[in-house]
Amino acid sequence: LSDRLSRKILKDLEDALLKWKVLFFRKQEIDIEDQKRLGRSFGKLEVHPVSQRNPQVVRIEEDDERRANNNLWHSDMSFKLKPPLGSILRGIEIPAVGGDTLFADMEQAYEGLSDEIKERIDGAQALHCWPSAWIDLAMRSTGISDRDEFRRQCPDPKHPIVRSHPKTGNKSLYVNAAFTREIIGMGKTESDELLTKLYQQAAIPEYQCRFRWRRHSIAFWDNR
Repeated sequence: LSDRLSRKILKDLEDALLKWKVLFFRKQEIDIEDQKRLGRSFGKLEVHPVSQRNPQVVRIEEDDERRANNNLWHSDMSFKLKPPLGSILRGIEIPAVGGDTLFADMEQAYEGLSDEIKERIDGAQALHCWPSAWIDLAMRSTGISDRDEFRRQCPDPKHPIVRSHPKTGNKSLYVNAAFTREIIGMGKTESDELLTKLYQQAAIPEYQCRFRWRRHSIAFWDNR
């Protein structure tokens, strides 16, 4: 991945991503610019609200004092009107034990639902919300000083609970405990109960794969 990849290789990678939904690479001694170039091969780079040192790159680090607070099921940046196509994570310093990342296949999670639940959610929408602390960070990075103005420019979006992939047409479950807050047009009690059931689909081991990190490993996954 340190090379400039040919169109054929990029097409092969895209085909593999559509088939498997997450790709893993070992022994990739690349730098930030290589990583960004790979991302640009698939689309415009996104600026995450918590980006600090490099606008298109988020550094995730933990030690005895710092916690990344991302140890829960989520789809990256579903709080945006147009969430990113995918994410590319690169392992630089890896603990001797632990630190694995789990990925859930939300197409299979949808397929595993009962017909009764599928009927309830097909065509329904859910509200996804910006984390409050990230709004302040995003306001600083965009130069917007008024919170109401930020809300006008970056409102909390409504996304389909059952989302069709733009390339494959396959249906997937598109809610997550990190950013989804309520089902539109449904009472709070009913919405909370149904969302809890839907969130639990990601926790079923048969829909998961686990990636054990090594130094210079890369994971590239499809957020769609």
